[in-house]
Amino acid sequence: MATATKANTKIRLQPMGERVVVQRDQGEETTAGGIVLPDSAQEKPARGTIVAIGTGKLLDDGSRSTPQVKAGEKVLFSSYAGETVEIDDVEYLLMREDDILAVIE
Repeated sequence: MATATKANTKIRLQPMGERVVVQRDQGEETTAGGIVLPDSAQEKPARGTIVAIGTGKLLDDGSRSTPQVKAGEKVLFSSYAGETVEIDDVEYLLMREDDILAVIE
């Protein structure tokens, strides 16, 4: 079980149950033609790195399933997945493990 922390802060983000914390990768700042895009025009990528994972989904028999992903893995997720959380000027996504579409190897 991993938690998301920042070196200069005491805030810890521990997802509950089947949730994971993902730090979204940075979007492209320039086009192929060399035009610089402002932040408002950049498309947010649907890929990122898992920073923290919860304990797993609670099953009907009371036990917990083992999470399929690990902290540090690069993943693809749906564009509208998760809730955005900002901690110390760093944007994280808090989403369900089911919202992850694939692990990038």
